[in-house]
Amino acid sequence: MAGSLDATAPTLPGYLELLHYRRDGEHRIAQALTTRLPDSSRLVVAADREVIDEMDATLLKLFAGAFGVMLLLGIGGAWLVGAVTRARLSRIDRTALAIIDGDLARRMPLTGAGDEFDRVSATLNRMLDRIGGLMDNLRQVSSDVAHDLRTPLTRLHNRLDEALSARDVDEKRQAIEAAAAQSRELLDIFGALLRIAEVEALSPRAHFQDLPLDQLVEELVDTYRPDMEASGHLLVTAIAPAIWTTGDRRLLQQLITNLLDNALRHTPPGTTVRVELERDEAIARLTVADDGHGVAPEDAPRLFQRFARAERSRSSEGHGLGLALVAAVATAHRGTASLLAPPGFGVAVELPIRGND
Repeated sequence: MAGSLDATAPTLPGYLELLHYRRDGEHRIAQALTTRLPDSSRLVVAADREVIDEMDATLLKLFAGAFGVMLLLGIGGAWLVGAVTRARLSRIDRTALAIIDGDLARRMPLTGAGDEFDRVSATLNRMLDRIGGLMDNLRQVSSDVAHDLRTPLTRLHNRLDEALSARDVDEKRQAIEAAAAQSRELLDIFGALLRIAEVEALSPRAHFQDLPLDQLVEELVDTYRPDMEASGHLLVTAIAPAIWTTGDRRLLQQLITNLLDNALRHTPPGTTVRVELERDEAIARLTVADDGHGVAPEDAPRLFQRFARAERSRSSEGHGLGLALVAAVATAHRGTASLLAPPGFGVAVELPIRGND
């Protein structure tokens, strides 16, 4: 009907993507649409693909160029990230090697960016602080054992010498009994030291369970009330109800017992002892305080250490391990122990309420 096409006409109507034809003796390809007319003839409309092929070639070049640029940017970015990562890791590695060589005061460097490296470094620094604290405690224990146990061991040695040199049977027996009492005192000291070490190792956390802290405090207060009244102390309580925590019952009993025993043994008759338990949002605050003589300001910072004693205000017998155990138990329960401000003497223990730790 119009034009001419040197090609084999498609036998089936419809769209054909690749129609091979010849023009000016050259083989070419076209897109074609074949329509069957009412008189059974066929109408073929075709368009050469040269323009489309040129567009495809142009798009392929653009894609190849963009891919090349992206590849170069990716390689450059990977190299830059690798260089920054190697530099950060190198600083951490140098710090770790310095710590291994004995510089225990070194800490992992922080850039202040708050990225993953800073978070990991902060966690490692907390771990190193914890290790440093344990090592300081170990050195302190070694020094304290050497100094504070020298006197009891000397007394024990003297008692045994007296028993060996005594000629009278009664004198020998009295010396042996005194030596036995002295040895029991030493065993109590070592038992307390081992207990503190066990608590500081956080091993009791494996046996933690939910328990009512208010009932536990009330039970122990009722146990100490007769002794307080007999010794001339006034025991005042203010215990808020329905306060639960997660912990070890035996350790928390030991904590409360140490605080009550400290107030009973180291204050004169007529002293008022206050036991309070209150809730402050997600924290349970236990306070045991008295209106006694208190402690000297220079003695307060070390009272939670082993063998620490404030002789000016606490002149009765003891080994200075009670408050150390209180601090260890509080830490094991993810809490804190602190001294109250004067007047008097008091200890405040804060523990997380169940489900809020």
